[in-house]
Amino acid sequence: MSTNLLHGDLDLDFLHDISSRIAADDPLHQDLQHIIEFATAVVKCDSCMVYVREGDELVLRASKIPHDEVVDRLKLRVGQGITGWVAEHREPVAVSQNASQDPRFQWFHELPEDAYEAFLSVPILSRGRVVGVINLQHRQPHTYTARQIRLISMIGFLVGAEIEMARLEVENSQLLRQLETRKLLERAKGILQRDLGLNEEQAYLTLQRQARQKRKTLKEIAEAVVLGEEIRRGSGTN
Repeated sequence: MSTNLLHGDLDLDFLHDISSRIAADDPLHQDLQHIIEFATAVVKCDSCMVYVREGDELVLRASKIPHDEVVDRLKLRVGQGITGWVAEHREPVAVSQNASQDPRFQWFHELPEDAYEAFLSVPILSRGRVVGVINLQHRQPHTYTARQIRLISMIGFLVGAEIEMARLEVENSQLLRQLETRKLLERAKGILQRDLGLNEEQAYLTLQRQARQKRKTLKEIAEAVVLGEEIRRGSGTN
């Protein structure tokens, strides 16, 4: 059996495994950890990161090396740095050495990986749209083979739709929570307006003042006001 055929069979098995794992009903961050596991199985690297596109920004959402201080916080614009260039042009970039000297490179002091020598950045696509970027880095010079780049790119194609769906689900959940909080605040303001004879702005400022004094969120103060109202109703107290 030829080496190419053997590689082809292994690649198909590997990609089938990715499809099965990512298709499971996992939260976004768990999906991204699966991507890191698969990408680092294809290319034994020192660092692997996954950025997810949100509007015109790329947000670092997962990392092989723990970066609790920057994961979910570090953002870069589409077009910024090598990662942003990949997102803008929808093409992979492989730099085998002196990655920091690439004219597209940009330093992020929060990431010690920026001092690494080799850099592979591949877009994650869904229906032709970039939804994220996979980055792999090596401390020492490293030549990325055409097969490795092809497999990492295929991972991007396979998981793109899942990442987009998971991201939209997270956004929808956040919007739903915001709507619920807004309704709760409106109800609490109405209770204060009725019981204390306040106008809407005064009721809102009262909630804000209580939140500051008690070091609670507006939502927590509003919940307390609504709960007090429900207790009064339950006990028959006017």
